[in-house]
Amino acid sequence: MRHPARRHTRRPARPRVLALTSTVTLGAALLTGCGDQGAATVGADGKTTVSVGVSGNVFDLSIRVAEENGYFDQHDIKIKYVTLSASTGTSALQSGSVQVLNSSPTSYVAALSKGLPEISVATNGGGNPLGVVVSSAFAKKHGLTADTPADQVAKALADSTAGASSANTKAEAGIFLKAHGVDPDKLKWVSLPNPAADKAALAKSEVDWFITSEPIPLQVQHEGDGVVVADPLKVPQWSYDDAGYGQAVVVQKSFAKANEATVKGFATAVQQATAYLATHKPTDKAVLAAARKTLPGVPDPVLSASVAQVDWPSSAEQDEAGWKKTVAFVKDIGAVDDPEVTTDDWTNTYLP
Repeated sequence: MRHPARRHTRRPARPRVLALTSTVTLGAALLTGCGDQGAATVGADGKTTVSVGVSGNVFDLSIRVAEENGYFDQHDIKIKYVTLSASTGTSALQSGSVQVLNSSPTSYVAALSKGLPEISVATNGGGNPLGVVVSSAFAKKHGLTADTPADQVAKALADSTAGASSANTKAEAGIFLKAHGVDPDKLKWVSLPNPAADKAALAKSEVDWFITSEPIPLQVQHEGDGVVVADPLKVPQWSYDDAGYGQAVVVQKSFAKANEATVKGFATAVQQATAYLATHKPTDKAVLAAARKTLPGVPDPVLSASVAQVDWPSSAEQDEAGWKKTVAFVKDIGAVDDPEVTTDDWTNTYLP
């Protein structure tokens, strides 16, 4: 495993324009409703229940590991998971439906562009765990395997029909292709509603390949229906070192102020978990146990391979340089118009 994800940069006044993107949909109601962001409720057992918004992807693993290893118990915190989509996460945080959001930086930066009073208190995973999976027939026709060099893969994809279920992942595929001299605009693109539709389109030969976050590409390969020919281990443009892209533990500023001990305990437990992930193999018993709960029904080999694609930070601390790199990547994929993050938008205050 690799080392800490870092981030952030200073800016002047924040713009109010949000680009159209399938990753984030913010309703006008968000701008007026702050929800109940008062003190957290403590139960008869002395533990504080925290509702956490998760996405059901591999980046949720640090929170699951923190629970599996008893780190939240050490801070008298109980977790209630609320599964959200990219389009509902920010609204759930604003309404108070969740107190903590495990957010992609794209969603977080988009929320900031709307002037929403959120703050990132920790980072819990870096990089883009994406996979390009080609159909078995396409792989055979072009002589592609999981070990085929990236340049050869990109050239093979130059004359193909591609599937994507988000504007962001399509843009990330474009970054990979352009790095190898392939114009993504010359491909035939099929827009699909969700990753499950990506998989169905590949099975029906409606697309030659698709790109989405793990574990779906690796699961397609595990089932013998395709070959993963590009991932963050092969495509440096998707790695944390190049993109600075990962996850942020986000809360409302008012909640952090009213619940300092709870936020500190949560952030500390997450750091304990990411440090564990950074120093233990993806096949570790506790890692796999947490991964099974994070991604139920996914075979263990696929879980382990997905976990290996994330840069788990040994420290959850953030920094200005890391966020500057993240903002540049968000701008590069066109997810948010003129994205910016200031030092008022993140803090290490709640980390040990």
